[in-house]
Amino acid sequence: MKRLFSIVCAALVASLMLAQEPVRERPQRTPEEEAKKQTMRLLRELGIQDSVRIDTLYRMHLKYAQIRQKGLTRAQEMERMNAIYAELKRLLTPEEFEQFMNHPAEQPRRPRGAHVLTPNNTQQPLTSQPAGRQ
Repeated sequence: MKRLFSIVCAALVASLMLAQEPVRERPQRTPEEEAKKQTMRLLRELGIQDSVRIDTLYRMHLKYAQIRQKGLTRAQEMERMNAIYAELKRLLTPEEFEQFMNHPAEQPRRPRGAHVLTPNNTQQPLTSQPAGRQ
């Protein structure tokens, strides 16, 4: 009886495993494709038309796309993102950078943990202590 039960369980597990769809890997884009995509998205969001600035933004995106291809740890990826934001802040006007950071299509662009939502759904900086904690 135990043997029959084991065979039935094994058959059930095998059929469940076969019923699952195979995991599809997303095709890897080349650094050039990634840089072009990121630059085009930024141009659409901000309406930049100056060819010199476009070229500068493309080269910046290409540099960081090539770094990303190396397979970074989570901490290195965070450093890369912070470096991108710092470089964009230097390359864009203050108005463009603010528009970029607040664009609704890709919320949140702020680093995780920078703000928390309070019960009334307003954002508060993390520096303030939650009520009841000292």
